Amino acid sequence: MTDITDNGKDVATLGGGCFWCIEAVFQHVQGVVTVESGYMGGQHPNPSYEAVCTGMSGHAEVVQVTFDPTVIAYREVLEIFFAVHDPTTLNRQGNDTGTQYRSVIFHHSPEQAATAKDAIATLTADQVFPSPIVTEVSPAQPFYPAEAYHQDYFIRNPAQPYCAYLIVPKLAKFRQQFTSKLKPTL
Repeated sequence: MTDITDNGKDVATLGGGCFWCIEAVFQHVQGVVTVESGYMGGQHPNPSYEAVCTGMSGHAEVVQVTFDPTVIAYREVLEIFFAVHDPTTLNRQGNDTGTQYRSVIFHHSPEQAATAKDAIATLTADQVFPSPIVTEVSPAQPFYPAEAYHQDYFIRNPAQPYCAYLIVPKLAKFRQQFTSKLKPTL
């Protein structure tokens, strides 16, 4: 499996809690071409949101980020990912609990796996987090797009309470820490 697509774009598949939160951040990143919410890492093909929410399917809520590696490197994508979620909580992000909310990097090549492991080692050595990083690094599996109503969720529902309470602060943190990586406009 290669990490560069036929059109010269790279793909990262990341899970860091609710996919709405991670999707909203990466939609603002310079060099990101598309962000699609979906499911990966489970035992059953074509899972529904309801099946994933039970925690029994084994899938994680993920985003598949297609980006231009001449604009943003995979390592930089991972730096943003680690900055906008808590990689130290096992199977949870805030009040969202269950294996579907696990912190996970699904790599698409040996190079991505090495980069992800190196990023975790660096964050650990630098003691960026007060607790150990529990982010899983696993080979990519089939990606199943989430239902249409999950796509572009924050863009379509900015006043929804979950969005206002959880996504807005993540976006503010991203904007503050990664000003140079912001798209000029959304």
